[in-house]
Amino acid sequence: MYTAIREHIEKIVPLTDLEFEEFKSILSIHKLRKKETLIIPGNRVDTEFYVVKGCLKAYHTSESGDRSIVQFAIEDWWISDFKAFFNETTAKLTVECIEDSVVLGLKKAALEELYMRIPKFERFFRIKTTRAFISLTGRIQNALEKESSDLYIDFCKSYPNIEQRVPNYEIASYLGIKPESLSRIRKEITLNSLQ
Repeated sequence: MYTAIREHIEKIVPLTDLEFEEFKSILSIHKLRKKETLIIPGNRVDTEFYVVKGCLKAYHTSESGDRSIVQFAIEDWWISDFKAFFNETTAKLTVECIEDSVVLGLKKAALEELYMRIPKFERFFRIKTTRAFISLTGRIQNALEKESSDLYIDFCKSYPNIEQRVPNYEIASYLGIKPESLSRIRKEITLNSLQ
């Protein structure tokens, strides 16, 4: 279970066995069922989660009840209501399991203490946060500049094989398009690939 997260970290910073054992000691294991909620709006957020197995989504629910998906998380991804996590406030997003999932929880207070003892973890999370910010900024720019079909192609590159795991209407929500538009885009891509 911990092999994946060690490999994930060591893509950026090398770890000794002792350093990894200390990191491992502050992780909590959560085994979740499909449709189980990990973060509920209004609750304080003090934990971020690394996905060992499964697929989760983070979404915002408007006052009228409309849901907008802001993130999917599959194996080797992190998920939380990150604004609430970093600001130590209450959640605005819901984080829910799309599939049965196993995640490792990392509390902010424990992480801050770890930074003091092993500074390379601060470097790791700074780089991850910077990459996430760049990715989010790129996603916003793409939404302003690109056609829906290009957004869908980019989505498939970011989340390989997720189409078999996530309902079409949720992918459409993430892309900010109607489900019918997504069906049309998929048909066009299929037709173009056959030619």
